[in-house]
Amino acid sequence: MKRLMDVVFSFFILIAFLPFGLIISICIALESRGGVFYRQERIGLGGKPFMLLKFRSMRPNAELQGKLTVGARDPRVTRVGAFVRRYKLDEFPQFINVLLGHMSVVGPRPEVAEFVALYTVAQRKVLLVRPGITDEASLQYFEENKLLAASKNPMKTYIEVVMPSKIAINLAYLENRSLLRDLTVVGKTILRIFRA
Repeated sequence: MKRLMDVVFSFFILIAFLPFGLIISICIALESRGGVFYRQERIGLGGKPFMLLKFRSMRPNAELQGKLTVGARDPRVTRVGAFVRRYKLDEFPQFINVLLGHMSVVGPRPEVAEFVALYTVAQRKVLLVRPGITDEASLQYFEENKLLAASKNPMKTYIEVVMPSKIAINLAYLENRSLLRDLTVVGKTILRIFRA
């Protein structure tokens, strides 16, 4: 049932978003070279890697300077990128990942292998389900970039504070998953984006 909901929901979202996606794509292409989409390897269901899709919001090769985005105006982020990030529009291509079976609409956000390697045995339980576009942890840490920007050591803060907290939230979600809970997370995510 969850997979059917994912496919149907993602299909209609992609169709509805297509005109806006075309406009965003043109703006990205006009502002800087490097392609419209950004692909990054993430760890998914069963610990298997997949390529996560996003609208490109940073300058080419920005990842070489670190995988974490710090602050509301990271200098690596383009002007168009700052806009699409603010309203989470850069995440919309991930509905393609959902159609391909890599992701679910709701589920633990997928991490890069570097961070997954730090998971404890208990924390690796989040890999027993498809990762999601949104989750309860993302809602609680909607302004994660600001939190990291305020830290003297963003990487340490992420690894020692943010990541364990988000995993704990997701483990609690796994203990009590339901279609109604997923719909509630989707609704809260939409409201939170509009509030931004």
